[in-house]
Amino acid sequence: MMTRKELLEYGLSFEDTFQDAPFRDQNWQLVRFLNGYDKKYTEGNIEPDANIKSAGKTFLWTYERDGYLNINVKVDPAWKDLWRQTYSSVIPGYHLNKDNWNTIIIDGSIPDEDVKRMIAESYDLVSDSPTKRIYEAVKKIPKGHVATYGKVAELAGDKKMARAVGNALHKNPDPDGIPCYRVVNSKGELAGEFAFGGSGAQARLLEADGIEVVNGKVDLKKYGI
Repeated sequence: MMTRKELLEYGLSFEDTFQDAPFRDQNWQLVRFLNGYDKKYTEGNIEPDANIKSAGKTFLWTYERDGYLNINVKVDPAWKDLWRQTYSSVIPGYHLNKDNWNTIIIDGSIPDEDVKRMIAESYDLVSDSPTKRIYEAVKKIPKGHVATYGKVAELAGDKKMARAVGNALHKNPDPDGIPCYRVVNSKGELAGEFAFGGSGAQARLLEADGIEVVNGKVDLKKYGI
């Protein structure tokens, strides 16, 4: 049976997470997901500032109630009853939406591996976001190629969010790791003159990749993915 310390440490083992105690009652210890792309990128590790921290999404709540350690985890509504029917110590979320959260009573009746699985599923649910998927899709555009906004949207799982692609790339927090200069419009045209730090910057970056730019355009048949 896992202790609170072990549960919190397991929650913190996932990427871009931090522990929080937002209430006066210190009985409540939470682990939140902080979208890595919302961080302030600097050299080395930094603590997120208070404003960013408040936006973190909680995926693991820990607290003691009725003599037992309890945890709350997010759950896909379509699967919420599976765990509840499997274990009597899994009940509808305490103080949370009953369709989206389950409470797990840590009483020794549930194997640690299944407790971890439920925590991992909770993390997966809160960490998935369109912006994250967009950035991950852009990172997969190989050197020497470009993708249109629509293609990036498709790779990110939703063909209809091409406009969201543009918004996400405009706020790119990690230009070195997320090569947004490899994204062009449906005609192969480059972005505005100063979108990448100066006049002609995107063209120079693409040419450094071995891509030919003619009159502010790229041949999608030759270089598109």
